[in-house]
Amino acid sequence: MATEKEARMRMLKEFDETNAGVKGLVDSGLQNIPEIFVSPPDELAREPGPRQSVEVPVIDVGDMGNPERRNGIVEQVRMASEAFGFFQVVNHGIPQAVLDGMIGGVHRFMDLDVEEKRKYYTRDVSVRRAVMYTSSYDLYTARTASWRDTLSILCLGPDPIHPDELPDCSRESSMQYSKHVEILGNTLLGVLSEALGLETNHLEKMECSSGHRLHCHYYPACPQPQLAIGTTKHSDAGFLTVLLQSQGITALQVLYQGQWIDVHPTPGGLVVNIGDLLQLVSNGKFKSIEHRAITSHLGPRISVACFFSGPVTAAKVYGPIKELITEENPPIYREVSIGEYVAKFLSSALEDYRALDYYKLTV
Repeated sequence: MATEKEARMRMLKEFDETNAGVKGLVDSGLQNIPEIFVSPPDELAREPGPRQSVEVPVIDVGDMGNPERRNGIVEQVRMASEAFGFFQVVNHGIPQAVLDGMIGGVHRFMDLDVEEKRKYYTRDVSVRRAVMYTSSYDLYTARTASWRDTLSILCLGPDPIHPDELPDCSRESSMQYSKHVEILGNTLLGVLSEALGLETNHLEKMECSSGHRLHCHYYPACPQPQLAIGTTKHSDAGFLTVLLQSQGITALQVLYQGQWIDVHPTPGGLVVNIGDLLQLVSNGKFKSIEHRAITSHLGPRISVACFFSGPVTAAKVYGPIKELITEENPPIYREVSIGEYVAKFLSSALEDYRALDYYKLTV
């Protein structure tokens, strides 16, 4: 008789080997979610708390060429990065047609036949592949499977992929969005540099915007949203994340002062959040905050996260920025290489991961 662990592993393999993802389950017409997607109650707690009225700041970043206007934007970004680790930006310069095109490209890819998507299906994140399609990357290590499928486009920027490596259905939209979001990422890093009291190009010179990649998450409608989680609680490993969300469904939540705060999609807006490495190099001034995506009867919902995670060179070392260190503000983190940090990130299931704790100096 199979043990509970063996039975679970069999169910995971059966799901994984279809290569059809969560969308395949929904398309089959199921009414009850498989056991591997049923999350523990502590992961699903979503009752509104007393701070649910708190809103993640929405910042108009238009007209930054005006010095007075830019100073105001820098101050708003500083306050949001210290308090929330999250903010939304509007008037960011990316045309609405490009945003809509990116969402549409993800839709088209996910609507492909399973045989076509299977060309890109993999769970091996240790091998560089320009395009990867999978369900939960931590499927076999997480407590529960996430209710989502993901198309990942890797190594854009300093190590660009060839357009022919991208799926036909989303090639042009991905290239256009990538070009625009890279510019925005560098602009935001300039603002964040100034918010730290540094020269505008300080974080860019540190290569914080190198090697950006897109993770396109597809969250199908869930027949039992009270039981499943879209993406479990986690923080982002890199320096900065810029997130595009489809409109109409609120699913992103930020853990603020012990309460889950909804981040409602803003028309034409993008969500920006601080990553672990930016918290580390800012010596804790900016906060990398845990967040998650809940499920819904509605769907599909699409989100496109652009991660600015630094150079692909594993040996590159980061620590608290020396200009920020004083006798009154000593370093609270030790230096770490990109390779070591990524290995730590990949060594645990997403819900167990808080790598920054491993690099804190004891006082």
